[in-house]
Amino acid sequence: MEMWTIQRRNQVLDTILLLGIVLVLIKINGVESRKYSASLTDFGGVGDGVTSNTKAFQAAIFNLSQYASDGGSLLFVPPGKWLTGSFNLTSHFTLHIHKDATLLASQDESEWAVIDPLPSYGRGRDADGGRYISLIFGTNLTDVVITGDNGTIDGQGVTWWNKFHKGELKYTRPYLIEIMYSNEVQISNLTLMNSPSWNVHPVYSSNVVVQGLTILAPVTSPNTDGINPDSCTNTRIEDCYIVSGDDCVAVKSGWDEYGIKFGMPTKQLVIRRLTCISPFSAVIALGSEMSGGIEDVRAEDITGINSESAVRIKTAVGRGNYVKDIYVRRMTMKTMKMVFWMAGNYGSHPDNDYDPNAIPVIQNINFRDVVAENVTMAARLEGIPGHPFSGICISNTTIGLTQKPKKIQWNCTEIAGVSSNVTPQPCNLLTDQGPDNACNFPEDSFTSAMV
Repeated sequence: MEMWTIQRRNQVLDTILLLGIVLVLIKINGVESRKYSASLTDFGGVGDGVTSNTKAFQAAIFNLSQYASDGGSLLFVPPGKWLTGSFNLTSHFTLHIHKDATLLASQDESEWAVIDPLPSYGRGRDADGGRYISLIFGTNLTDVVITGDNGTIDGQGVTWWNKFHKGELKYTRPYLIEIMYSNEVQISNLTLMNSPSWNVHPVYSSNVVVQGLTILAPVTSPNTDGINPDSCTNTRIEDCYIVSGDDCVAVKSGWDEYGIKFGMPTKQLVIRRLTCISPFSAVIALGSEMSGGIEDVRAEDITGINSESAVRIKTAVGRGNYVKDIYVRRMTMKTMKMVFWMAGNYGSHPDNDYDPNAIPVIQNINFRDVVAENVTMAARLEGIPGHPFSGICISNTTIGLTQKPKKIQWNCTEIAGVSSNVTPQPCNLLTDQGPDNACNFPEDSFTSAMV
């Protein structure tokens, strides 16, 4: 009788906790509460860090998917260490990870299905052909939330990094979270660490919010990009702290002839209040896979510490399409290799079938209100011979140099633009407009539907 009472009490407490979480979700970015909820333990989950929970996650989500058209559902991951392989999400669904819960990505490759390469890439990035499915995956979804009160997802990526360095991978490494062909996506209030490759990859999706993430990886880990919006429309990235072995935010839209054919740009992207540490890569990168086009990007209130560059545009002959209408303001940079970097010769290609006449257009790139200190070189701006990058504007920018700076601070070729109130003095290709001509930053805004 006493044992029954204890079990019953624990069940009641779990129910109260779940109801509390559901009520809190009403207030999270306008996401409505879910009518149905369950705990992973209801489906045999064991949080001992050793038992595989792949089947428990799959069974739970399959069961909850029946409520997609009847108020939606929530799956709660309680405190514990939950070893798992990949699992797929469903629509009108919330995955909520408790602050004392950690999802541990399985290192057993048999728990990772191999899926087709992305059509806008034509092949995997690590190897020809397919790619391992992401730990948390979803496609053709509507209204999906991955959140928690700073719960953790640990990709245990070291074995994948070692295989990558040794050339032992048959397929491209998995990401932690990938959502494809979906609408109304929220990824928030989590700690992501040690991803095998990219951390968060929304692709071919719209109305995406990525908010309140802490993303951590060793700074020498390969391709551990933080957040990669890829051929997405209306995306908001806010209040994230990222330590990465690659770009903290990498904006993409497909690779060479495959991206051109697929023809889906990334546009209407807002990046706010980002803090980044990435000694070997950029705080924000545009490209190099940008063959569907990148346009209307606004970034503001960005802090970069010990990073290779603040904003980098990466493209090449064969990419085609454009990077245009980029607006950046209020960046604070500390210890940088260089602040501004644009490269028209970033030469990696998926194969040799790219079109040598597919010349990308880079235009209307605006930076204002930038402060940087301990910088080796102010800028390296290199367009494509015969096809200069145009409409570049840099204003109200002060760059303090390291004790041993480069002799040439502005290396400019095949570019055209203007500058105003910039120290040290920019190159002659950025015509000085006088002290009071600030670069543009449109005040009108677009916001995600999940606000």
